[in-house]
Amino acid sequence: MSTAVDSSAINEMARQIRRDCIRMVVTAGSGHPGGAMGAAELFAVLYGVVLHHRSKTDTTAGPDRFVLSNGHICAGWYSALSLTGHLPREELGTHRKLGARLQGHPSRHMFPSVVETSSGPLGQGFSVAAGIALGKKLRRDEGTVFCIVGDGELQEGLVWETALSAAHRQLDNLVLIISDNDVQIDGPTSEIKRVRPVAPKFESFDWHVLTVDGHDVPALIDAFDRARTVREKPVCIVADTVMAKGVPFMEHDPKWHGTCPTPEMAERALEELGPADGWEDF
Repeated sequence: MSTAVDSSAINEMARQIRRDCIRMVVTAGSGHPGGAMGAAELFAVLYGVVLHHRSKTDTTAGPDRFVLSNGHICAGWYSALSLTGHLPREELGTHRKLGARLQGHPSRHMFPSVVETSSGPLGQGFSVAAGIALGKKLRRDEGTVFCIVGDGELQEGLVWETALSAAHRQLDNLVLIISDNDVQIDGPTSEIKRVRPVAPKFESFDWHVLTVDGHDVPALIDAFDRARTVREKPVCIVADTVMAKGVPFMEHDPKWHGTCPTPEMAERALEELGPADGWEDF
């Protein structure tokens, strides 16, 4: 798969995701830009390269499934969906609006064709993803279940219960992607409750672990390719990411976990990211 992919196009998609995240939260007047921008390459590679869907209008119909467990970074997910034809670009302007499909945390009730489970309580999305993977395995269904979590989310006990169960069940159709940026809402994750080093922890739970630069598109594609070949173990991809990647005055700063930029800051951020290239801003 990796040899046929234009990495530059995926990098441009990630840049547009970042532009969309800034515009979405400013339009809404609230939101979580930092983690969404930091996961831009993860969303771009998943939706631009990796996920196998039979239909762009009903993404649950294909053999692969996706769960966003840290639902607060959904602006990045919604952008990726719009860039790959799963929802109209103009709908991004409804993010966090009352009654809209694109809620501030993904809502299965509002968007059942795409959202596998409503998310908000951290850790629960991962457990749902493992349940979907177990169901697929029991039915001998094709495809892989992919799930993104944040590193701060690893402080939840449910994560480790799920990790233990997934390894015990040998869920080799489950791929967990950790956006490891060492930032959570109250400060550096390493100061709030240390979770690093992440890889040895999952290895001790009998997972197959791959560590990768979360902003290196070819390396991410290779990691996902390798993940599909693993047998008898679930796979954990530890992706080293940067909070609010692409906008220097926002990078690494816990403030941007859940703070909306002012319109003036947003213009500065969009200038830092560069002009839209290949997609029109919504």
